Amino acid sequence: MGRAVSDNAVSAALPRHIAITMDGNGRWAAARGLARPAGHKAGLGPVRLCVRECSRLGIEALTLFAFSSENWSRPAEEVASLMGLFLETIDREVNELERQAVRLRIIGNRQALSVRLQAQIAAAEQRTAGNTGLKLQVAVSYGGRWDIVQAARALAGQCASGALPLAAIDEARFAAALELGGLPDPDLLIRTGAERRISNFLLWNLAYAELYFSDRLWPDFDAEEFAAALAFFAGRERRFGHTGGQLGAPAPERSGAALKAAP
Repeated sequence: MGRAVSDNAVSAALPRHIAITMDGNGRWAAARGLARPAGHKAGLGPVRLCVRECSRLGIEALTLFAFSSENWSRPAEEVASLMGLFLETIDREVNELERQAVRLRIIGNRQALSVRLQAQIAAAEQRTAGNTGLKLQVAVSYGGRWDIVQAARALAGQCASGALPLAAIDEARFAAALELGGLPDPDLLIRTGAERRISNFLLWNLAYAELYFSDRLWPDFDAEEFAAALAFFAGRERRFGHTGGQLGAPAPERSGAALKAAP
């Protein structure tokens, strides 16, 4: 899990923004006769790996799906354990995020979170706000439909107040009102756990993302599998509605220097 992505594993055609649905923690724990929270704790290792590798490779943004709006319907004890893990993790990891110059943002419906967790999130975001490295978004109490509805409601309110003409609403303005406003859309979605679906994650933003589905459960996600996802992305022809012939010469590759294996 600790080895870095090597030059031989992936090409220099890197995504600007990676989104990851971290699925399989509970099943990983169950397969070992452990309680589900043990799987969530084990999943912190791959999170650190992805943050470290994205930072090292010069990837601009990483968005992690940690807890969906639908996950509130899980057993109360599991939800409580996850909320406690969020509190503990933010407190423990913020120093390392600062060391790596990572800017942290939590996206999702914060009003559903405890006052204590909201305060801790705000403090961590403020502490890392000036960092200029990787932009890390963690989706907590997040749903893609909720995201679209809250953006529509915000824009409707501006129209109703007279601050925004209806004709001024276009795709760019709507995208700016979403939780990922100001960031490029994810180029690559990685989902672990052998499931092949989006599950209400970033429904607007994933319109043209390449989708990589891994059979590995999230705690087993390692540098080799991350490299496989990047290699898959590098091999894709991204046409955005055009034909292959319209694409012409390939875009200049990003520097491969960052892909040198770490010691």
